[in-house]
Amino acid sequence: MADCIFCKIVNREVPAFLINESENFLSFLDIYPHAPGHSLVIPKVHYQNFQHLPKELGEEFILVVQETMSILAKALKVDSFTLGINEGKLAGQVIPHFHFHLIPRFVNDGGGSIHAVVFNTQGTSVEEIYQRIKNES
Repeated sequence: MADCIFCKIVNREVPAFLINESENFLSFLDIYPHAPGHSLVIPKVHYQNFQHLPKELGEEFILVVQETMSILAKALKVDSFTLGINEGKLAGQVIPHFHFHLIPRFVNDGGGSIHAVVFNTQGTSVEEIYQRIKNES
């Protein structure tokens, strides 16, 4: 996609602090980090979100994430990470090119667990949600 910043990074039109690369994925430091070493893993082909990523790329994607984590862990002397995807605008996805966040965690960094991102049950029971899912499958 011509105006996508991540596609421009893949095409080396925009500089980035590259960490790891495979045939189909690239990892690099986030330029607006939430912690030292905050990094992104992206596919080299433009897929808007995780749901569009072809299944056959799954194993390679996981390998690049794991390798990037290992590189960061060694360089930053950390063993904890928060991993995540913002899928869609309501979830906070700003750039419509699938990207996976790796955020190294440090003692007293002020962050919480992934559960701290949102808490909105809307008063709906787990059983009701399960029935909705079963009705659609």
